[in-house]
Amino acid sequence: MKQTLARARVEIDLGALQRNGAAVARRSGVPLLPMIKADAYGVGAAAAVRALDVLEPWGYGVATVVEGEELRDLGVARPVVVFTPLLEHELGRARSARLTPTLGFASEIEAWRRAGGGAWHLSIDTGMSRAGIPWRQVAEIRHLTELAPPEGAFTHFHSAEHDDGTLEAQERRFRDAIASLPSRPKLLHTANSAAIVREGRSNWDLVRPGIFLYGVGSGRSAGVQPEPVVNLRAPIVEIRDLEAGDTVSYGATLRVERAARIATLSVGYADGYPRSLSERGSVLVGGTLAPVAGRVTMDMTMIDVTTVRCEVGDVATLIGRAGDTVLTVERVADDAGMSPYELLTGLRSRVERAYTGEVG
Repeated sequence: MKQTLARARVEIDLGALQRNGAAVARRSGVPLLPMIKADAYGVGAAAAVRALDVLEPWGYGVATVVEGEELRDLGVARPVVVFTPLLEHELGRARSARLTPTLGFASEIEAWRRAGGGAWHLSIDTGMSRAGIPWRQVAEIRHLTELAPPEGAFTHFHSAEHDDGTLEAQERRFRDAIASLPSRPKLLHTANSAAIVREGRSNWDLVRPGIFLYGVGSGRSAGVQPEPVVNLRAPIVEIRDLEAGDTVSYGATLRVERAARIATLSVGYADGYPRSLSERGSVLVGGTLAPVAGRVTMDMTMIDVTTVRCEVGDVATLIGRAGDTVLTVERVADDAGMSPYELLTGLRSRVERAYTGEVG
């Protein structure tokens, strides 16, 4: 596939992103609280909001005050929930930007009250041991939730994609914790992408889709699959013929045993194509898989095109669709020995972004 492409480019299908959001909204039957932290998992927060806002979500989820401020600068008026615990010196900025903090321990709730207060969500730890008050201790902050009632309360599943009983156990703990409060908060939410796919219609008030929106599913047995959203492409900038015994890339880890044809792509680990894909990954050239040859370097990646018809200027697909074949984020991440989250958020700002697909 020959295109006018100078270097690596990430093509993001906003229509697919919007349709993925609509799919989880239909499945859950409740309003969305889409997670657009980390620049919308690397696809671009401004573009993600443009695609998702048509679905009229309740609000958006971020990880930091700065991310929340950026959404306000974009003109987002919906609630913005910050899901990482905030230090006391950040609370004033959060309040100024009309952000909703997630609080758990008594000291956090009291600090928010001192900062002037406002809407907040109670973070309840039911087994993640990352953030929030442990479910066993919620009764200990009952008096504070009477003084400053939380607008919402939530927990986070650690293994929602597994049918091992842990999701159900965390749900029971969450119910017990909510029962120990003086009154039920208006907005309760537990389900992330994997839980939405597994559980279907929600028993609570909101759901928090994340990576599903950006094209990553929860396995072949999942009740609904997302459309691919992210495509990473790069042009072939050189092709060379090697003789038996010639070596490829740093460390000369690949020594060809017979005559071979090696193409160079203008993309490397500084663009977010993982170095761990060295001699493990494959890319699509004209719909044909070509293996990564030697080590992925900072700015370039070599591939073996001995059996592939191609020429300089042809575009290779490193993630995404080429014709009828798709290199899914999950597959590439698995080849790299990393999570799909890590792969998506690792696509660097150096890579040009092009948005495709109609939204509306």
